[in-house]
Amino acid sequence: MITKFSVLYVGQIELENVGLQGTPANDRRYSNERLVEAYHTAKDVAQHMDALGYYCLWTAEHHFQHEGYEVFPNLILLGTWLATQTKQLKFGCAFNILPMWHPIRLAEDYAAADIMTNGRVIMGVGRGYHTREVESFGAPMLDNKANQELFEEQMEVLLKAINEESFSHKGKHYTIPPPVEYRGYTLKDVTMVPRPIHRPVELWQPIASGKTLPYIAQRGIKGMVTLNGEKIWDEVARTYQAEAAKAGRTLALGEDLCWGVGLYLADTQEEAIRRVEPYHDERYKWFAPFGFVRYADAEGRPWGTPGAPTRIPSIRDGVEQKAWLCGPPKQVIEGIKYFEAKYPGLDQMMIHWAEGMGPKEFKEQLAWFARDVMPAFRPRG
Repeated sequence: MITKFSVLYVGQIELENVGLQGTPANDRRYSNERLVEAYHTAKDVAQHMDALGYYCLWTAEHHFQHEGYEVFPNLILLGTWLATQTKQLKFGCAFNILPMWHPIRLAEDYAAADIMTNGRVIMGVGRGYHTREVESFGAPMLDNKANQELFEEQMEVLLKAINEESFSHKGKHYTIPPPVEYRGYTLKDVTMVPRPIHRPVELWQPIASGKTLPYIAQRGIKGMVTLNGEKIWDEVARTYQAEAAKAGRTLALGEDLCWGVGLYLADTQEEAIRRVEPYHDERYKWFAPFGFVRYADAEGRPWGTPGAPTRIPSIRDGVEQKAWLCGPPKQVIEGIKYFEAKYPGLDQMMIHWAEGMGPKEFKEQLAWFARDVMPAFRPRG
């Protein structure tokens, strides 16, 4: 049963002139004074969500984005601060881009946050997709195989540091510790100090392609699936379950996954589509060139493959694909219950804040959703 309702806020500022015919994404450039507005917005929305009974605010790590779409470079630091401004809301890292970190430094920072917030920061890792970011930090992105190789070794180090009392590692990229003399003896292992106090650590990773599924499902890493069409979501859920079973993990269909969708409430579906359309289109102006159109045609072929659509999607495509829920609360409840019935292990739904929508309007949507939709999914006593 879906009982945990969250939000994904990638860190956009309030953009002007949005929509397909609005300002081209590459022409946006904002001053530092404008870019820092996102931190005040994050605090305001977090406090709003906290009061309304939401579960988690997820944010995204990005760098160098003068365009104003994604302006948070350090999610653990952000989440730790936001936890001091709220009472119970959790803060998820979607995601710490591991190739831009030293894995021990990331593990240490997370451990400190876990202690200081009493477990309210949720760990998430990803490989990245912006060449401007990853390559500028000295890690590979253009070479996908090299990126994957580095990421998987970093994950080995990170998991050892978190889970083992003391550890050592020798690989292509890291030798930890180096065999050096220290206070009269040669180092053979090290201990991360501190380690998280909430273990096993809940760890999430994005599922952007089927290639990710065996790696995360067999290791007990939870998967986030955002704005995927129904056919692709179904394939992901079933493959994740099957891959987990290969590692001896028996899961209900949808278990250990988070279903991320677009949302707009209005008195009618047509009104909702009309109002959210420019915000939806602003999102895809920025994200479609990175390949983030996870829809399938009637034959199940993902968009962008031979024979399937290759264009930027419309909001009506998103509604048809069941990646966007638009309409009055009753209709949205029916849409959520449809997925809940098909995927009995699914307990988390995440609302994607469309990048073109301003904070005031989004907060109104969150309040309406909390008042008229969330009560339909409260656990029955």
